[in-house]
Amino acid sequence: MRVEGYAAIRDYAAIGDGRTLALVALDGSIDWLCLPAIDSSGVCAGVLDTAQGGRFGLAPAVPFTVKRRYVPDSNVLESTFVTEGGIVRVTDAMLLPGAGLTPVREIARRVQGLAGSVPMGWRVEPRFGFGSARTLLGWRGGVPVATSGRDALAVCAWGAGEPTMDAVSISGEMSVAEGASALLVVSVAHKEPLVLPSRKEVEGRLQATLGFWRDWVAGRSYNGPWREAVVRSALALKLLHYSPSGAIAAAGTTSLPEEIGGERNWDYRFCWIRDSALTLDALMRLGCPGEAESFFWWLLHASQLTKPRLQVLYRLDGGAQAPERELDLKGYRGSRPVRVGNGAAHQEQLDIYGDLMQTAWLYAQAGGTIDRETGRRLAGMADHVCRIWSAPDSGIWEVRGEPQHFTHSKMMCWVALDRAVHLADIGRLPQKGMARWRHEADLIHDFVERRCWSGHLKSYVRSADSTELDASLLLGALMGFPSAIDRSMSQTIDAIRLELGHGVLVYRYSGDDGVSGGEGAFLCCSFWLVEALALAGRLQEAAEMMAELITLANDVGLYAEEIDIESRELLGNFPQGLVHLALINAATSIAAGERR
Repeated sequence: MRVEGYAAIRDYAAIGDGRTLALVALDGSIDWLCLPAIDSSGVCAGVLDTAQGGRFGLAPAVPFTVKRRYVPDSNVLESTFVTEGGIVRVTDAMLLPGAGLTPVREIARRVQGLAGSVPMGWRVEPRFGFGSARTLLGWRGGVPVATSGRDALAVCAWGAGEPTMDAVSISGEMSVAEGASALLVVSVAHKEPLVLPSRKEVEGRLQATLGFWRDWVAGRSYNGPWREAVVRSALALKLLHYSPSGAIAAAGTTSLPEEIGGERNWDYRFCWIRDSALTLDALMRLGCPGEAESFFWWLLHASQLTKPRLQVLYRLDGGAQAPERELDLKGYRGSRPVRVGNGAAHQEQLDIYGDLMQTAWLYAQAGGTIDRETGRRLAGMADHVCRIWSAPDSGIWEVRGEPQHFTHSKMMCWVALDRAVHLADIGRLPQKGMARWRHEADLIHDFVERRCWSGHLKSYVRSADSTELDASLLLGALMGFPSAIDRSMSQTIDAIRLELGHGVLVYRYSGDDGVSGGEGAFLCCSFWLVEALALAGRLQEAAEMMAELITLANDVGLYAEEIDIESRELLGNFPQGLVHLALINAATSIAAGERR
């Protein structure tokens, strides 16, 4: 199951509570958990260093096979372990707080005997601060506790054997017979007293958590094709939704590699402006008005800090600083460096202005109110785009080479000004800038048609005067520059499939990006292609692609950022929000096309 002590990225499932998440491997080990928030430092980071990262293992002490699923319509995980002597089921959940005094964060692991008898072992190895902070183990009221500074973690065990402790871990053994059950709980405190819950309280919160997820899914409005995959993607996005602020993290992890052993290892635990329009669109299509509302206003709050300039990404609390540094961890299967923070935050990326203005347009179309002050701010951004659109930038893929005149960036600058005009037309933005916005939009359109179209390739190209292609050009069809039914975009779709495609999989681009090594196919690009085909009226092609792409998820329906063309091994950070967003929008676009 493991290679050099590391589980395959495909072998992970995610559980979470709207503030942080944990990754549970197929063999029952929790190898990733950051506390108290998704973008905090790790207390379990075994996925990045199997020796020093820390984990919470729970599995049969004898050979086993395992099959797992999420409890239907939830983010509660069930793993069924089958041994020669019996069968047990492990239910894993990150619990939602209830009434009264509860832990800051709480992970419950319930073991139920289904047949025979199964010897089980468990081991908690906490490593605060990604293993860099001093961790002290001791006892509090007979309960084993790990502390580090103002953080504490208790391991409560009921029917799970007598806990024992050594210098670095807390562990126990048990034998679970048919009809018996055991419960293990990690109870966490951060800058406040540690709460030691009772078994009854934990069982109650476990049932309430399951009920919350089921109620949330019941409120989703999608009933079209691939509903199971769409709902699972919605639940994955909900895991990445940071409820205190409304932001949505791009992924749940940092530094899972785009190439095994390579250096393309980035921290994705931030909210990217580039994802905003796709995010709001997906939330609206799914019938998530509360999440859409909170996300939109989080965007406006975060961008206020740097106006009129937009920053590529912001912290989940809305902060603008994300300094990049390297950790002293070995990296997933030797993939170094391991990074926290993201230096792309201060790149110049022009496409994000179109993303934000499209988000505002979608919000307004859905009946959202844009007050006068917000309208003035958005108008100021449109004026800023008029000043900067002609400059080169680092583009959507955040290349670390020399800035270029990326075609997608120019298209999105056009989108920014086009949507500003539409918003002004309906009275949401001041109208005094409309003439200038229209004029500059026309200049951008002319630039793209003159310098970013290749008559030889019969396609838009990656950057001005180049001969390379880029899958981000598909977003032009999704945003209406040009329309997917336009001949030039239809030809671009075909050119991208021919040059960047490998069956249903699509690479991001051809050409250099300033970083050594290679990468897998970008899964979001495949779903963008599906949606572009659907918008172009090529529904059969879109549906055939979609049906195959759905099979590339892991056993519980989750996707990482990339996939290896040959082995189908998932690569990159996990779970990846942009992929699940793209899946939702592709499925709903096919459904809409079929209704027409």
